[in-house]
Amino acid sequence: MADPTSFSNFDQCLVSHMSLDWSINFDTKRIEGNVTLATQVVADDVSKLILDTRDIAVTRIFDNDTGKDFNYSFTENIPALGTALEIQLSETIRFAITHGFTPNICIEYKTDPNASAIQWLDPLQTSGKKQPYMFTQCQAIHARSLVPCQDVPGVKITYKAKLNVPSGLVAVTSAIRRGDEIDTKDPTRKIFFSEQSVPIPSYLIALAVGALESRRIGPRSHVWSEKETVDAGAFEFSETETMLKIAEDLLGPYLWDQYDLLLLPPSFPYGGMENPCLTFVTPTLLAGDKSLANVIAHEIAHSWTGNLVTNASWEDFWLNEGHTVFVERKIAGRMFGEKMRQFAAIGTSINVYYQVKRYGDNHPFTALVPKLDRIDPDDAFSSVPYEKGFALLYHLEQVVGGPEVFEPFLKSYIQHFKYKSLKTSEWKDYLFSYFIDKVRDTQDALAKVDWDGWINKPGMPPTTLEYDTSLADACTELCNRWLKASEEELESFSSDDIKDFSSPQVIEFLSKLLVEAPITVKKVKAMDKAYSMGTRINSEIRFRWLRICVRGGWENSYSVACSFITEQGRMKFVRPLYRDLYNNAASRDLAKSTFGQNCNFYHNIASKMIASDLQM
Repeated sequence: MADPTSFSNFDQCLVSHMSLDWSINFDTKRIEGNVTLATQVVADDVSKLILDTRDIAVTRIFDNDTGKDFNYSFTENIPALGTALEIQLSETIRFAITHGFTPNICIEYKTDPNASAIQWLDPLQTSGKKQPYMFTQCQAIHARSLVPCQDVPGVKITYKAKLNVPSGLVAVTSAIRRGDEIDTKDPTRKIFFSEQSVPIPSYLIALAVGALESRRIGPRSHVWSEKETVDAGAFEFSETETMLKIAEDLLGPYLWDQYDLLLLPPSFPYGGMENPCLTFVTPTLLAGDKSLANVIAHEIAHSWTGNLVTNASWEDFWLNEGHTVFVERKIAGRMFGEKMRQFAAIGTSINVYYQVKRYGDNHPFTALVPKLDRIDPDDAFSSVPYEKGFALLYHLEQVVGGPEVFEPFLKSYIQHFKYKSLKTSEWKDYLFSYFIDKVRDTQDALAKVDWDGWINKPGMPPTTLEYDTSLADACTELCNRWLKASEEELESFSSDDIKDFSSPQVIEFLSKLLVEAPITVKKVKAMDKAYSMGTRINSEIRFRWLRICVRGGWENSYSVACSFITEQGRMKFVRPLYRDLYNNAASRDLAKSTFGQNCNFYHNIASKMIASDLQM
């Protein structure tokens, strides 16, 4: 295979554009309609077009211009990858394609009610409780359950969408809105049009349908959500335009025209998803004080690092995420000072440590570039490509002479590879060529970097990095006080200890405690009394606090933890807490029964991963 996670023969026959004509049916929980593919042959002796699919029912494939049917067949299903759809290209069509004619291959089909890319919500699962809701999540290889496609990040397409939905609902996509109209054949339904003219990989095709409203938050930005949460989202994300301008200064012009945000229902499995023109975000970001808006900076950065310049395969995922974390923290530094960028970076080693401890020192998934031959990328998902990738870039910034030297490279890298997908080897080659040409005395410094240790070897980064700890020192000091405190000294702690802490510092304090052995129940109770941790609404604080409680064996916290992991489905929160509950003999049965009762609440991706964590 040309890509270890795909059946498609994109190295022989390439899809360059999709036209989607879909009807959204909430009663059957299916998308029905067709996709028309523009293709081009890029190799000799091509006899077929091979597409990735998963649980898709095809009824007909034909040439949209001539009406002539194509013969097609499906190969045997491989659980991690799905099924290959092989479309036979006649000699006449192959000749025409080879000589510049682009056939419009139309595939009529419908999705499965359990398609892994789609979550269907009943009205009671929404904020408004009156209208149904659906949304898609295609990263990493779930687009193939939404539409037959070449489901690899190395292939980029443009697309148009025509979406037929029940009246009273609004359809939004990862594209520019092009208007809407009443369906003349059925006035109880409405048609929405959109167009994405910048080439994107299949995993960035996105759709949501619900009782949505919008609020303008900037000259090129709106927040979309149900009316119950749209105003809260508009407040929380009001700094979006500031972040966009900083990102443009770092990386070059924003080329997508529109940058909107969709605040999704609680079951959305991620903090955010960088769908072009319409970032999807979790309602767990609604802290009330904008303290979790760094996630928006992260998704904005993806407009360049990931969406415009993309990893060629999921083995090179760090090219997307490592660069994005690096830029996200650059944005924080410009907005709140360099000390805040340094403070945000301190958690890098802790986050990587968690994953190495979870998988094991030599587990291949802890390598920056893991091998994923016939492995579902979801199974390898962790913070490694994010934080280990960031650490490499931070290290390189120091090696070449600091931000004033490295930031121009970053912008040059984006401009050189925009609209393209690349491998780690290509990124490294460009890094060397740029600094050899532009900056003197860097060749030796770059050559001394432990490239094999950073890129290929599992475990912790090979180089220990140093950060400005001035904002973290108080967190470390308080953590050590709690670890060393005797029972008699517990009354000495009070709210004054953290009265000057920002929300990120409280999070850092709790994160440091989580690295250590679990503290006793008496200490957990004393901490709750001193700091009122159980009353915090900031989801990042609640998450870490509940982990400390569960790991410490405080029985009263078990039901509270279960409430937290069933009121939202963000995998960053629910998976570690489920694992903590499962690893505690006193709460193991509760973890399994809670999941059993709520598995349908979670997104398909999250439900699969939690079941694996709980060995169910």
